[in-house]
Amino acid sequence: MFKANMPYRNLGRCGTKVSTYGLGGWTTYGGTVKDDTTIKNIIHLAYESGINFFDIADIYAKGDSEKAMGVILKDFPRHELVITSKLFWPMSDDVNDKGLSRKHIMESIDKSLKRVGTDYLDIYFCHRYDPETPLEETIRAMDDLVRQGKVLYWGTSEWTSEQLNQAYEICEKRGYYKPQVEQPQYSLIAREKFEKDTQPTATRLGMGLVTWSPLGSGMLTGKYDQGVKEGRLTQIEWLKDTVYTPENVERVKQMKKIADDLGCSRSQLALAWLNFQNGVSSVILGATRTEQLQENLGALKVNITADVDKELKKLFKF
Repeated sequence: MFKANMPYRNLGRCGTKVSTYGLGGWTTYGGTVKDDTTIKNIIHLAYESGINFFDIADIYAKGDSEKAMGVILKDFPRHELVITSKLFWPMSDDVNDKGLSRKHIMESIDKSLKRVGTDYLDIYFCHRYDPETPLEETIRAMDDLVRQGKVLYWGTSEWTSEQLNQAYEICEKRGYYKPQVEQPQYSLIAREKFEKDTQPTATRLGMGLVTWSPLGSGMLTGKYDQGVKEGRLTQIEWLKDTVYTPENVERVKQMKKIADDLGCSRSQLALAWLNFQNGVSSVILGATRTEQLQENLGALKVNITADVDKELKKLFKF
């Protein structure tokens, strides 16, 4: 699959390419969006628009997101897709059904493959760092999955530069497959950790970066200009506490003039800005309607210049 208007980028130094915008299932498919027809229409639109990167996790709707997306992804040739999943968060009350132990990794991969309905995952993410499991145990298990062909690459999500460096040292010493992709949160209102810690280390190590929550859970769209009345911030309290601040509300309002000057929406501006940043392989979109996905993909037509980049970084400084 190749769509002329959808750019594709390497995942760091590896040869596999992903669409610069991907589609993720966090809080949506199998969760807040349960209608099979709606899910099918969104995923088909994504594919037809050139998206080849589909991001899932076992914890999303406790496995139902993997099922809901997997059944639709079967409509397309498997070799044209880059399908991911993740593990770490508890999937039940069982003491071992969580974390990054060898036991949990080996059992979780088979469950995810069955739910998605595929023989392998292109990327399998360690959804967080596990302080209760020796790092070498986790790495050896992921290395085994790659050698078994169940996983093509393994990655990390929200790991610190120190944790990534430690992982690479173990891989170099033991000859294990190295993590190829890091999935951090990154947006105009969540810049500091990424730009100071994650991005420099990931780039030096040759890792690709696929970013989540690019619109600050809707904050950067302007939908909360007049307060929080609907949307993701009404559903997840910690998100609201993190992103909905008087300072962010004012910044997002001021951002509208920049978007207007470029002839785009604030959503499109925020998404285009992300893909202008060094090291970003793909930006993961979330959509509950086809119209929302179409609006977001309009970011492909927005031209971010060095001056626009500088203006936005000044407005959203940290």
